[in-house]
Amino acid sequence: MPNLGGATEWLNTESFTSAPLDEAELRGNVVLVDFWTLTCINWLRTLPYVRAWSRAYRNDGLVVIGVHTPEFSFEHEIDRVRQAVKERTIDYPVGVDNDYAVWTAFDNHYWPALYFVDRDGIIRDHHFGEGRYPQSERVIQRLLGVERELVSVAGLGVEAEADWDHLRSPETYLGYARSERFAAPGGAAFDESRNYQPPQRVSLNDWALDGEWTVAAEKVVLDRAGGSISYRFHARDVHLVLAGPGGSLPFRVLLDGEAPDQAHGVDIDNDGNGLLRDGRLYQLVREPDEVRERTVQIIFGEPGAEAYVFTFG
Repeated sequence: MPNLGGATEWLNTESFTSAPLDEAELRGNVVLVDFWTLTCINWLRTLPYVRAWSRAYRNDGLVVIGVHTPEFSFEHEIDRVRQAVKERTIDYPVGVDNDYAVWTAFDNHYWPALYFVDRDGIIRDHHFGEGRYPQSERVIQRLLGVERELVSVAGLGVEAEADWDHLRSPETYLGYARSERFAAPGGAAFDESRNYQPPQRVSLNDWALDGEWTVAAEKVVLDRAGGSISYRFHARDVHLVLAGPGGSLPFRVLLDGEAPDQAHGVDIDNDGNGLLRDGRLYQLVREPDEVRERTVQIIFGEPGAEAYVFTFG
């Protein structure tokens, strides 16, 4: 197994004698290495399985190791990682890979990524992205030398499996380095404040800004209170990765110009009101009825809001 020593800090290693965890510490155990980043919806939807496997097979000799390799700049902050570990009830060791040293040692390219390591330290299998859960658990059982019924898993909230049959909207980055389908009459101005006006009609999977915003490489930043972001989507769930200057920044979500009511996500109420407190993924919409094409608008009551990427489920 590649070296884990490049992690800049370790969490949840109280039951081990060394941190970073080394070959001697792990020898004789089956190891599952899980690369993640706290804002990734794909990782969040795999987490219920990884968490369940850790608890179900711990006494059989399985050691799960999370490796948090940040995607966005604010994800380098160790306190945010600690908070995510606590909120997601992750009780296995987590290496903080801010310098991408462990990522590079594994030659990894994806979030999430699972590497299945046998008792001799040899990687025997890997899987990138969501799905393949029964097969992955059977790999764990085979490496452990056990055979029993698979664990029962049901993700809740943002961890719930996507409604793949009705998902028609893709992950959409907002910063100009990876942005697509930005509906901005007159185009975007990079790294400078501009007063944007949305087009009269936003097509499916297009997004638009309204108000004074700065479009930066990895995010868009609101420069004056009252600005908004709109997206025309077709999905059950709408998520948006947000960060801010600190404190509590109020925002409101509208669906087709109205309060979301029963279609509100876990991070807003029926009237669409929410608070941006921490840099993380916010679930704005969960459609309880028929999934159809709709427009979501997020209006921010104060400047300083940073928006990074829309994801859907």
